[in-house]
Amino acid sequence: MKYFLIAGEASGDLHAAHLMQALRTVDTDAEFRFYGGDQMATVGGTLLTHYKDLAYMGILPVLTHLPQILRGMRQCKEAISAWQPHCVILVDYPGFNLSIAKYVKKHSICPVYYYISPKIWAWKEGRIKRIRRDVDHIFSILPFEVDFYEKKHRVPISYVGNPTVDEISLFREAHTESTRLFCEAQGLDQTRPIIALLAGSRRQEITDNLGRMCRAAATFVPQYQLVLACAPSVEREFYEKTLAAIPPEARPALLFDRTYALLSHSKAALVTSGTATLETALFRVPQVVCYRIGAGWLVKILRRLVLKVKYISLVNLIAEEEVVPELVGTDMNETNVREHLKSILPPGTRREPMLLAYKKMASRLGLPGAPLRAATEIVERLGNH
Repeated sequence: MKYFLIAGEASGDLHAAHLMQALRTVDTDAEFRFYGGDQMATVGGTLLTHYKDLAYMGILPVLTHLPQILRGMRQCKEAISAWQPHCVILVDYPGFNLSIAKYVKKHSICPVYYYISPKIWAWKEGRIKRIRRDVDHIFSILPFEVDFYEKKHRVPISYVGNPTVDEISLFREAHTESTRLFCEAQGLDQTRPIIALLAGSRRQEITDNLGRMCRAAATFVPQYQLVLACAPSVEREFYEKTLAAIPPEARPALLFDRTYALLSHSKAALVTSGTATLETALFRVPQVVCYRIGAGWLVKILRRLVLKVKYISLVNLIAEEEVVPELVGTDMNETNVREHLKSILPPGTRREPMLLAYKKMASRLGLPGAPLRAATEIVERLGNH
């Protein structure tokens, strides 16, 4: 069968690639065309447009590149219409994907499935009308989404498990190096435990968070070493410029393309919100969630007015309780970060309770196998269709 997939950023590219591999397992005749990235291209099929050519966030970048985005959207619709796939599989990226879903449904081309749905339970809940109208089925990777979509909004949904569980399980099977060998290979101090810094993947996030993280953690540097997980899309020069004002003793070592390895050898972590908080928890690393952006006081107000959920981190959302501290807006300051970091480093009072809560959270996600479960159900539904 023919599958048309659309992923709009790096994590979506990775998750879509694993789904494609699973689809090949279930359907040996699977053909793929897609808007996506390098990970999907490695699986095979035809990459029509790379997500980097369309992935713009924020009002000004979107307006500046609007003709390019609209052209990409038009070309995507034309490609689907010309190829006539058996289904279209959308991966997050709602601003683009919901427009594609509307087109496909309007022209009765094929079923539309959503793998990794938009986070409309957090904000923009009004999009539910478009999803109910234009999407045939959602394959969810977050267990709490089932009640939101099915019970509250009567949208067909299946919870298939979380692909991050699969990705970390595969990593652990393939990587067994000791902390000593890891530090030796990366030029790190073998005698000092690691505090990992995950400051986000976007430049603005890094600018707003990294310096505060370093200054807050500097107190612990004589005993620990700071190591920064660098985003692959951000060049080393940007990090060096951002860290130029930080005292040399508080500057972290920079590590590219080794985030999982870093987490597997860390004692604690400071993490911006996003999938990284879930990854850190699944590696059983105590963490403080830090999210500061410009006009932090405004963010604090908007969080109460705009967000429909109590928490911002996936860890707390899945656990349905505050497992990890969330320092958002003006609460993300050096004093608060330092105090919370102290509480999760040995022998801090929050360390063991947090590790215990991680186990409970992980049990809610279930066992590995999310891509294969999703692929199996997609093929079954197409057979019935």
